[in-house]
Order: sequence, then C-alpha cells, then structure tokens
Amino acid sequence: MADFKGDVSLEVQWDNRGLYALQGPEAVAVMARLAPTYDFKAMGFGVAADMQLAGMDCFVARCGYTGEDGFEIFVPEKHAVALWQMLIDEGEVMPSGLGARDTLRLEAGLCLYGHDIDDTTTPSSAGLSWTVGKSRREAGAAPFPGSEKILAEVAGPKTVRKVRTGLVPKGAPAREGAEICLEDGTIIGKVTSGAVSPILKHNISMGYIDKPYNKAGTEVFVKVRGKMSPAVTTKMPFVPTKYYKP
Repeated sequence: MADFKGDVSLEVQWDNRGLYALQGPEAVAVMARLAPTYDFKAMGFGVAADMQLAGMDCFVARCGYTGEDGFEIFVPEKHAVALWQMLIDEGEVMPSGLGARDTLRLEAGLCLYGHDIDDTTTPSSAGLSWTVGKSRREAGAAPFPGSEKILAEVAGPKTVRKVRTGLVPKGAPAREGAEICLEDGTIIGKVTSGAVSPILKHNISMGYIDKPYNKAGTEVFVKVRGKMSPAVTTKMPFVPTKYYKP
C-alpha cells in the first residue's frame, strides 16, 4: 500500500468491536425482535449486512461455526455490554463458551485450524476441494501458493493417499493424536479431533486415514492410552447441518 497513489484509506475496526455468535434454531426469532424491520427471510447463510439491533449500529453475518442456523454480530465496544445483556435477557438465549462451539462444529464435521487442517494440508485430503474455485482451476489461471500440488490433486483425486474421515469409537473417546490402526497394529492414520457428542450421546472423532480404509463402514481400531478400542469409519457430518437458504 505504501506505493499506491490512489484515493483510498484503510481503517481497522475490529479492535474496538465485540463479537457475539447467536446460534441455533431460535436465533432468527431473537434477531427479528431486535431488528423488526429487517427481512431475515431474504438473508441466506453467508450473507452479511449492516443493521440496527435495538437502535445499535451492528454488522451482522448469517453464519457461525456450529452447523446450525445463526448469526455472528459485530457490535461497537460502547454498545457491547448493553447488547450482551439484551441477548441473554431473551428467553431462548443461554450463554455458552468455546467448549460448546467445539463439540457442535465437530458434530457438523467442520475443521478446526491447527488441529484438523494446517499449512501442510491440501484441500483434497481434507475433503475441502469445493474451496478451490472454478476460475482457479482453468487453464492459464494465475498461480497461487501451493497451486501446483493442490490443482494436481483436484484434477486427480486418486493420487491423494490419506483423507479426512469421520470415526465412531466404541470405547474411550479418541481425541487428537490417537493412532488409528488395523487389528494387527498397523498404523493407518491419526485422530485430529474427538469428543462425546451431546446430540448423539456417543463418541465421535475425525482424523486422516490411508485409503482404502477411509470408506464408510470400515472397522478399524484407535489406540487410546495404550489400549486398542474398536471404531467404525463414517461419513460426515455426524449431525445434519441446518444452514438457512431462502
């Protein structure tokens, strides 16, 4: 930007704002009471807009990392406490922390950066090839970091040997770092996230497994605290997502 001579300025606003994630099937009803003139029926998942909530200027996106319908609300710091109080005063709203968000995103089969994906993971191995846009794949498209390997895998998915897969462990919860093995002890992968699902009432995990053992319904084992426990591979999400589309 130092060499740019055009008429433009940059103002960072995130340092003086609060962020609340209002998630769940009743989120839209709460939002409709705080912003009664806004047409939420026309606001699909991923859409963002400036709006007033109870007279407070906010930036709102219909999104969230829970697999549920919901909203992420950016509010100026001078209104942050007042909006928080308004939200938790609503009968449908209960405060929760990142632990709840983490189990919800795992149930929805969503990745957590630094655990399920990092700068060594490719979209194809993570099941995220849809993030590579059509314009990126076209002949003559400008290169981007990692494009040579990423585009080769997108064009030839059979070259990917290890892929992200869901698991249902039968014994103790298989959490990050647990080895995924065959019955004879051969290591075929590693768990990257795991928890007890509050919705399903049983253990769920995700991790990277060598092909062809990633196929749904394959019986494998997970090594937890030195003990081998049976597990079955499964498709994700574990719990169907409920993103709103007009």
